[in-house]
Amino acid sequence: MTYTARTEWEQHFNDGRGFRPVGEREREILAEHAPAPDGGRALDVGCGTGELAASLALLGYTVDAVDFADSALARAREEHAGVEGVRWLRLDIERDDPAPLHEEGYDLITLRLVWAFVRDRGRVLRGLGERLRDGGALVVITPMAESTPEARRGIALDEEEIAVLTAGWATVDRLDADGLAVLVLRGPCPTGSRAVEKRPPTAHALTSALAVVTDDAGRVLLGRSRRGMLELPGGKTQGPEDFAAAAVRELAEETGLVAEPADAYVVTMLVDDSHGVPRLTAVVRITAWRGIPANPEPDKFHGWEFYDLHALACVGDIFVPAAQALDAVWPGVIPDLPPVASYPLAVERPPVPGEPAEAVRLRRAMARTVIGGGWAPSAAVREALESVPRHRYVPEAGLAVAYDGGDRAVVTRRDETGTAISSVSAAWLQADMIEQLRLDPGALVFEAGSGGYNAELIAHVAGARGRVVSADIDPWVVRRSRAFLTEAGSGRVTVVEADAALGAPAHLVPRGGFDATLITYNCWDISPAWVEQLSDGGRLVLPLEMGGYTRSVTFERRGEVLHARHFTYCGFVRDQGQRARTAPVVPLLDGALSLRFDEGTPAGTHGVRKALGGPRQEIATGITMRANAYFGSLQLYAATTLPAFCRLHAHHDPGVTVIPKGRDAPAVLGDASLAYLTHVQTRHGEDPQDRAWEWVVHAFGEQGPQLAEQLTSTVHAWHRHIRADDNNEHADPVLTAHPAGTPAHQLPAGDVLDKMSYRLVFQWPGRNGHLPSPTRPTDTATRTTGAT
Repeated sequence: MTYTARTEWEQHFNDGRGFRPVGEREREILAEHAPAPDGGRALDVGCGTGELAASLALLGYTVDAVDFADSALARAREEHAGVEGVRWLRLDIERDDPAPLHEEGYDLITLRLVWAFVRDRGRVLRGLGERLRDGGALVVITPMAESTPEARRGIALDEEEIAVLTAGWATVDRLDADGLAVLVLRGPCPTGSRAVEKRPPTAHALTSALAVVTDDAGRVLLGRSRRGMLELPGGKTQGPEDFAAAAVRELAEETGLVAEPADAYVVTMLVDDSHGVPRLTAVVRITAWRGIPANPEPDKFHGWEFYDLHALACVGDIFVPAAQALDAVWPGVIPDLPPVASYPLAVERPPVPGEPAEAVRLRRAMARTVIGGGWAPSAAVREALESVPRHRYVPEAGLAVAYDGGDRAVVTRRDETGTAISSVSAAWLQADMIEQLRLDPGALVFEAGSGGYNAELIAHVAGARGRVVSADIDPWVVRRSRAFLTEAGSGRVTVVEADAALGAPAHLVPRGGFDATLITYNCWDISPAWVEQLSDGGRLVLPLEMGGYTRSVTFERRGEVLHARHFTYCGFVRDQGQRARTAPVVPLLDGALSLRFDEGTPAGTHGVRKALGGPRQEIATGITMRANAYFGSLQLYAATTLPAFCRLHAHHDPGVTVIPKGRDAPAVLGDASLAYLTHVQTRHGEDPQDRAWEWVVHAFGEQGPQLAEQLTSTVHAWHRHIRADDNNEHADPVLTAHPAGTPAHQLPAGDVLDKMSYRLVFQWPGRNGHLPSPTRPTDTATRTTGAT
């Protein structure tokens, strides 16, 4: 009995056949080695007619019994109608969306007489292991090949298959139940991935072609060789055979799959060496094939399976050329690869479809969350969120991470210090920023900072006639974005390697400028190139730092002046190009504290160090807030209206401030004096709505009282004119950006924040409208906030 099709199993159970009955010894082993804890849940995979599931229920488990054959489930429901605590589910554990399974996992997962019929064993085992609760067990019950007649060998496992199955688990108990092997596995331990070599070659040079094949769920085909490593289908060329033809031939010889040479694309040539022997490897992407993976060469391979891309970082040993080929198609899916010279070939190839049903469900759920939050009011952006496969632009992340509808950004690259330097932003923020572009069909858009997914969202919104130019300074990000857009994109995005702050390359700038420009990294200033390449009336959306606080600001160009139309609280990775700026930081108290000057140059702090050794004054403002209240508008208001504004950061607790470790506070600096703003909890309660906090000003030094009065007045002005009970209704300033050098008399009345290339003028509600003059730190005690 070696069924491979669902129809065969349906007929099997319809004919009244079943499996070997569950023996008493099997029940004893389960009761002894996997007793049901309080509230215990079990998953019985391939439950058949339900005998084991019913036994687990009698042990005290609440059981999910799954099978992909309707006829099996029908018999199970009938034969065990009196058994309580079993939920019968129709589910193909290899191919269906696992949404019906219990979200909080299981204490026991059983696979009885099933494992021999599982095709993609590595992927299924990993997925089931992830569903185990702490201390849970996965139990496989199987016949052994040595005690199974040759005619029925397909239902049994041999010792090599047992070794593969049990590898990577913290504990393995192997027991016997009347001739059946019972494997009790606990503690799934991801092994990581490592690129490894084979034995030294004997030729003077090696040339080969490797076939990269994915199934209809986007999973990649890999074989576990007899050398104990994963490999791609492929091998050496024969005679005058080209690399594409060699990959197609090797695919058929090693896996039984059939592809046409027209569907084989040589995308990259890899050059390295193996044990000192030069090696040339052609990476061949096969976009269409037919057949079912087999194992025509059992002397070389244990078998072939399709693997999830996000699992490739922890599958064990991978043959070096195969690992490098996978990285050529999906950069970043396997970390820490040995160096290789890569020569990408400019070949036109179609995008390759394929995604699991779970991805479709999670993407729709993500879109509903974003839409429900009000971030995607337009039909075009909604449709883009529901259609563009986000997970294919972060293949190293699991589906649940890729489609998190909350605030999660997926970090894709870090520098040597561990700081994120590239990421895919939270979906709601991407939707909001694209909405603010106000794109018409056929729009031409520039994106600064690449990654692939955001650009493809824009291209989807812009439609068939639209185009996106995406620039990034990091060659790795560019290679990655191009690869993913080729695999899953519309073909309407052009990715270039360039310092995005300098704008798009001239030959890619449309006549009359781009209709819109979107910046996807934190900017201290507005690049003149973005404005010069933007059409009059076009929109520029960028995360702009103002006093150290970032907001996504939507500007509309009117001549040389930019007019702000929208603000969104946000945070992005930092600029890495020529216009990147590092804010001056002055350490205090041996580095326990520091003052950060995000605008202008550091003021004198010698006297402040001495003042911090004196008494701390506290002034309660009387302004309170409840749980989940938004106060980002207060930070921005203070940063753009207070002279000598800075931020006081606490790196560890020196016993001087009440600022929590790792946090900072808005501050103003005076002559040997300092004041800063914090909030302290004044009401406690189990219900968050019963809790409250009050804004409190702290001050040091002789001018401390005057500085504290400034901060207190600022908080009161914010309370009267800016804040609102609804977090979404806080007042925004009227903001315009004028080219640097614009004389003061040509600026509108308001508070001016000077950048290198632009002068920002803020007109806040309740301000008196007078332009501030340059102020020395010694003048701050006599300045007023301008609040009415």
